[in-house]
This record gives sequence, structure tokens and C-alpha cells, in this order.
Amino acid sequence: MRRTTLAIVAVLALGVTLLAGCGGKQGSSSSGSTGGSEGTTASAAECTPKTMETHSAGVLTVATDKPAYPPYFEEGEPANGKGFESAVAYAIGKQLGYSKGDIKWTVEPFDSSYAPGPKNFDFDVNEISITPTREKAVDFSVPYYSANQAVVALEGSAAAKAKSLAELKDTKIGVQINTTSLSTVNEEIEPSSKPEVFNSSGDVVTALKNGQVEAVVVDLPTALYLTAAQVENATIVGQFGKAEGEEWGALLAKESPLTACVSGAIEALEESGELEKITQRWMSQAAEAPRLH
Repeated sequence: MRRTTLAIVAVLALGVTLLAGCGGKQGSSSSGSTGGSEGTTASAAECTPKTMETHSAGVLTVATDKPAYPPYFEEGEPANGKGFESAVAYAIGKQLGYSKGDIKWTVEPFDSSYAPGPKNFDFDVNEISITPTREKAVDFSVPYYSANQAVVALEGSAAAKAKSLAELKDTKIGVQINTTSLSTVNEEIEPSSKPEVFNSSGDVVTALKNGQVEAVVVDLPTALYLTAAQVENATIVGQFGKAEGEEWGALLAKESPLTACVSGAIEALEESGELEKITQRWMSQAAEAPRLH
């Protein structure tokens, strides 16, 4: 749910909060240590292309889903460096000592990225929220972003007029399978009927367009793109979720020797202000969506 030109990206408004800090370093570990969302990081000296055990020697392999949409990726091409998560991935790679030419991309479907088992990538960036359940099967870096959930409905519909979560209880809601949007809908809206679950983000958009559902729930950045470029008569009803939002992290194989290095790179980007610059360029410009309680 993310594809358009820079002109549309400029329209995107973001009522989400970049973490003021990804958490101070809780001690240094070797590049063979796990860390991730627990906050353990490795120093730059411990994390170089010569010392890190990557999927392919001398190459940093980064995964994401296909198609890849704005504002996370531009022109459907993760390797061009355009879009929020493409820029974040290249910034991590640069921090670890990799040139752009030594960073390779591979396709990994969203709902298989956090399945147990070995991976054919070093890390995955795909708006993947850090959850306790997923952490049992994979590692996560420290967070690089925080986003709320949002309700999108067609203009003029009953759902579009809702001013609270309670007013959405009887709404037929669509969500993508295996996303935190589904669990957040069940926990916070508590709909009277089960949400309609779709296999892909594209199917969610189609369902809204065709009237199969009355509203859809996606993360706020995706909602902003959806209403700006995908569904002409759609509107953001409002945002909701935990006050700090959903935390996104780079996903790695369980007990990956690279987790502490990727976390260290993200913290260095936060401390230098580079992560904020990337976020401001691709994700912010902003009017806030109404808050639903």
C-alpha cells in the first residue's frame, strides 16, 4: 500500500512519533551476541564487513516484500535508495561499512518473514512490528520507527462519521492477515463480528473499493498513502493504538550473529540525527489524524 511519486509523498501527513531514542546502550557485546529489541548492541569496531558473518561473504543481504510501496519504497524498486525503509536499510549498511554496491535485496513475503528457521537474508525491513510472539521465532533490532494504527473508510459512510472506537463496534472491518492491525482491532475496537481477513495489502484496498468491507485498519503511514493515492473517495477516520505506537524493527534470524551490530548501527544513526533526517524526508510533513478513544 505504498506507491507514488515524491509529490504524493510530500502530501503524506504523519501523526506518529519517531522514538526520541532507541534506548541507550546497555553494554557492548560481540557481534556474535544477540540483542535486538532487548537493547544489546555491538560497537562499530566489532561490526565490519570483514568480521560479520553475513549470508553471503562481503555482501549485506536485505529483504522486503513485493510489491514494495511508498512511502517505504519508491517506484517499486528497493535498490534505488528512495523511500523510508530503503533509505534506512542503506544507512544501516553504510554505518556497518558497506558500500551501496555491496548491499543486495531479496524478496521475502511479510507473513513468512517471522516464521522460525534459517533465513536467506541478513535482515528484513517491511514495517514489521516487534511483538513478544514474533520474538520467540526471530530476532529484532532496536526500533527504528513507531507508528499508530488508523481506520480508513469511504467518505459519506457511517464508519467515516465515527468519533470513537465504540462507534465502530458494528462496522464490517477489513485487515491483512498476520498483522498487528488484526490484533489491535480485536483488542481495542472489540467488533461485534469478526474482521474480514485478507491475504495481502492489495486485497485490503480492493475490498474497501468494492464495498466488501465498510472500513479497513492499517498503520497510519499506509493509511495516509491509501487515501492520497489509492482510493479516491477514502478518508482517515482517525488513529488509535498504544500511546507510543507500534514499534518497527529490522528482523533477523533467531540468535543471528548480526543482531547486535544492526542494533548498534541504528542507535548510531539515532544519535547522529541521521535517522531523524531520513524520517523527516520520507515520513513526515504533517497534519495529525484525529485520535479515536
